[in-house]
Amino acid sequence: MTVDRDITRRLVAHAARSRFSDLSPQAVASSKVFILDSLGVALSGSRVPSITALKEVAATWGAGEASRVWGSGERVPAPAAAFLNGWQIHNQEWDCVHEPAVVHPMAVVLATLVAFAESRGGMDGRRLVTGVSVAVDVATGIGRAARNKLRFFRPAMCGALGATAGMANMLGLDEDTTRSALGIAYSQLSGTMQAHIEGSPVLPMQIGFNARAALLAMELATRGIVGPGDFLEGVHGYFTLIDPEWDPAAFDGFEGRRAVTELSHKPFPSGRATHGGVDGLLTLQSQLGFTADDLESAVVHAPPLVIQLVDRPARPGMAPAYARLCLPYVAATALSTGDVGVADFGAPALDDPRRHALAARIRAQRDANPSLNALAPQRVEVTLRDGSTHALDLPAVLGAPGRPLDRARHLAKFRRAAASGARPLAAERIETLIRLVDRLEELDDVRHLVDALVPA
Repeated sequence: MTVDRDITRRLVAHAARSRFSDLSPQAVASSKVFILDSLGVALSGSRVPSITALKEVAATWGAGEASRVWGSGERVPAPAAAFLNGWQIHNQEWDCVHEPAVVHPMAVVLATLVAFAESRGGMDGRRLVTGVSVAVDVATGIGRAARNKLRFFRPAMCGALGATAGMANMLGLDEDTTRSALGIAYSQLSGTMQAHIEGSPVLPMQIGFNARAALLAMELATRGIVGPGDFLEGVHGYFTLIDPEWDPAAFDGFEGRRAVTELSHKPFPSGRATHGGVDGLLTLQSQLGFTADDLESAVVHAPPLVIQLVDRPARPGMAPAYARLCLPYVAATALSTGDVGVADFGAPALDDPRRHALAARIRAQRDANPSLNALAPQRVEVTLRDGSTHALDLPAVLGAPGRPLDRARHLAKFRRAAASGARPLAAERIETLIRLVDRLEELDDVRHLVDALVPA
């Protein structure tokens, strides 16, 4: 069989032609699971103090009340809502991820699509579910083709292209206009891994920058502005400049994959690359019954990407954004408390000398995995003070499709997140949100979903 290698054309056609009736029951169910999950972590993200400064800056971008900020209900222009809500989704590293693509697709995608639907009005739940599914397909399709080491911030960039494709689908654009919109979005992409390695709070803002860019691309394209057409494979396209070591074979079967079914939950509000260490240590602790004080040392054997992302020392005075991406600190927190929560990345937890002493006994070590984009498998080894050694292999980390969260644990995470925002949702409003998303395909207007995201 001859495989079509015109990847750009295929992505555009997929965005323009996909319909709700094309989605499998599993794709619909997965879309609703990760829509709810993303709304929950966004509500929790409203607690991060820099929201005040970001709202002040967003207010300088112009007047308007087309969309709302989740968790507060403030009415702002759609680009401001997409920026702020996308930042809230990603600012605590608690949002879902597509591991093979190394893309957090829902941060840009859901923030943009909901702001777009709210500003337009009259868009029902089926259009949102379909748009989300298409957007995740495009974002993760581009990401999973990459073979080079992360240099640019792939979650933001791929997310913007996915969000643009999702909006085009929701609006029913033809292929030419869809292609222009994607080309205009590509022309605005931004974000590097420098903010990640420094633990800078700008990292989640890169999600917001690209959410605004996607909305602008749609506004321009629907007004007849023609964007560059060969935005992926051109001489200066995405795969030439941003992820140049890419494999076209990654798109084999792209149209039928439904990548939303491949997403991983994040049980803990920290970088996904820390989750293997946490999962392995908590599992061994449960099996063996040892305490944090019993641990002599621990080693997490992991692929190169894990080392790149979270192999950093715990430091006194480290910023929350740095700590969330510090495997020794996150693992020490889990062993000390039995869990990892949003409060563990603020005072006094970050200054706890016992955690720092324990973190100094935990390290990551690169394994022989040749992939520069793999997060699993991992192996966790512990040595206890009694001289015994123990190990656990993790073919898949908790939350991945190979070890998914069941519905009870998924909803427990959502309730916990939704109740931890700056203005925590009441239990009744939380249950209303769960019911709305459970029946999202029956919702006549996405604005009703946003209504429930505002405290009564």
